[in-house]
Amino acid sequence: MKASDADILIVPGYTNSGPDHWQSRWEAKLSTARRVEQAEWSKPVREDWSVRIAEAVNASTRPVVLIAHSLGVPSVIHAIPLFQKRVAGAFFVAPPDVANPDIRPKHLMTFGPYPRDPLPFPSITVASRNDPFGTYEHADDIANSWGSFLVDAGESGHINSESGHGPWPEGTMVFAQFLSRLPG
Repeated sequence: MKASDADILIVPGYTNSGPDHWQSRWEAKLSTARRVEQAEWSKPVREDWSVRIAEAVNASTRPVVLIAHSLGVPSVIHAIPLFQKRVAGAFFVAPPDVANPDIRPKHLMTFGPYPRDPLPFPSITVASRNDPFGTYEHADDIANSWGSFLVDAGESGHINSESGHGPWPEGTMVFAQFLSRLPG
């Protein structure tokens, strides 16, 4: 599949992705990409976020490819039962451990636990070995339950602009390869 054949939905996490974040950069470069806007970025409510994602998926006219970062990942997973349109694939980056009682801010735990059913579409999960919001072992465990291919990003922090991942060319290459393998 080519990017022009898909509706690419960018699903940011808590507080949204700023202008230097790789998601914002990808959105600007991919002609068919659009951000799923949330009503409240700093006080997320799981049901509200999931409904917004489902609305964006269901309004799409082409096969959907989701690009979710951080809290966007559990938001997508919880939205799956609401999807009425085909999702061609999902690219998950830095899934937080939303069942961890040490996570801050505490209200992010309302996005847990993750459903563990196999996903109805192909996916890749990219995880860091030193992400402050979730361990690599946790990412490995949930990716395995979903049937998602896990990519080890090494020691990359939370894979955001604060950890030095503005343009994130390695992610661009992994995403391009993933996209090329999706059926049209």
